[in-house]
Amino acid sequence: METSMTGKASVGPARRRHGELYNAWVTAREAFWIAMEALNTHKLRSFLTLLGVVIATTTLIVVMSVINGMNLYIAEHIANLGVNTFILSQYKWAQGYEAYLKARRLNRPIRMEDYKFLKEQLVGYKTMGATAEYGGRTAHYQNQEIYDTSVVGVTPSMIDIGQQKVDYGRYISESDFTHSAPVCFIGTDLVNKFFPNVDPLGKEVRVSNQSFRVIGVAEKIGTTFGQSQDNFVMIPLTTFQQYFFNRPELNISIQAWSAAQMIPLEDEVRMLMRVRRHVQYNQDDTFGINASETIMSLWQRLTGTIFAVTIGVVAVFMVVGGIVIMNIMLASVTDRTHEIGIRKSLGARRRDILTQFIIESAVMAGTGGVVGILLALLINIPVQKFVTSSVPPSAIVVGVGLSVLVGLFFGIYPANKAARLDPIEALRAE
Repeated sequence: METSMTGKASVGPARRRHGELYNAWVTAREAFWIAMEALNTHKLRSFLTLLGVVIATTTLIVVMSVINGMNLYIAEHIANLGVNTFILSQYKWAQGYEAYLKARRLNRPIRMEDYKFLKEQLVGYKTMGATAEYGGRTAHYQNQEIYDTSVVGVTPSMIDIGQQKVDYGRYISESDFTHSAPVCFIGTDLVNKFFPNVDPLGKEVRVSNQSFRVIGVAEKIGTTFGQSQDNFVMIPLTTFQQYFFNRPELNISIQAWSAAQMIPLEDEVRMLMRVRRHVQYNQDDTFGINASETIMSLWQRLTGTIFAVTIGVVAVFMVVGGIVIMNIMLASVTDRTHEIGIRKSLGARRRDILTQFIIESAVMAGTGGVVGILLALLINIPVQKFVTSSVPPSAIVVGVGLSVLVGLFFGIYPANKAARLDPIEALRAE
């Protein structure tokens, strides 16, 4: 408390600031409840007013949820090459269709000789393995059969790199690989079909008239885009060469010790393969080095295009919704002109009136955003049955924040018009 020369107490700066904050809080609270009352009183008008914002927010949340869910799905099921792992193959995966056809036509496949060469020449890696696949086969056990089975030739080291993990039994061993043993490691689809109530270990499964003794069963992986990942028969790569292809096309998986070592190791593999294939310095690679980031970058470019189109649609609906809200607020200013005159005559400042109407507009738009989020969450329930969908918290924040910003922006003109009303003229309004 300060005291003037006349002895009267005057209000200090701290108390004045406290009073201003309290008045601002009261104004905001009143504006909020006035807006909610207006929405409740005129339900149909409120629904039509907020329809554009609701549609925009719902669209944004649904698309963000689907893209987020698919990103997680791709990262877990398709781009999951293993920890700190990249794959050397005939061509680069993330490229255009024409470039793919050109690489498929010109690049030589990766062969067993390349695998042995890298095993001898490459230094500093943690694990290296190779696979070859022969898809679309039919597997048999006694009178039963299962279609579209993949026969995969593997090196024993793939148990440390690939997605497959041992559920029971064992994986392909070094002894199996060295002696080209007719043994197999199978997926759960074959177990469910052939051995629902029987221990499969020791039983013989036939593929393309070749018999393989089951030594182990893999943990269930699930499906990728509706395609089962558990319908496979894994055999030693040397056995694969003996029974199916003498010189199979390989994919070589190379695992680094750490994420920081990935790029140097990729560069070393690239250098060794270019030297081995006599590629000139000004020529492109005649092979492909693929990491998880390669797949994710291709997918993100695709989803980026989808998201850009979505942003355009959302922007149109938000602008339409904002214009409708602005018109409703202009009508509200006209209806409440007499009330504004009374408030001004009782001491309300221009800033108070401006704040009141801007907050009302933001509350209306924010309500539309909340309704849009609730609608998106309801839509997300059936969507999850067809595609992977996961609502990220950021989508909810963006949805509400964007709708409130639209309300603030399109509420400026009506609020400014209300704040500029002459109190005398406003009091004369009926």
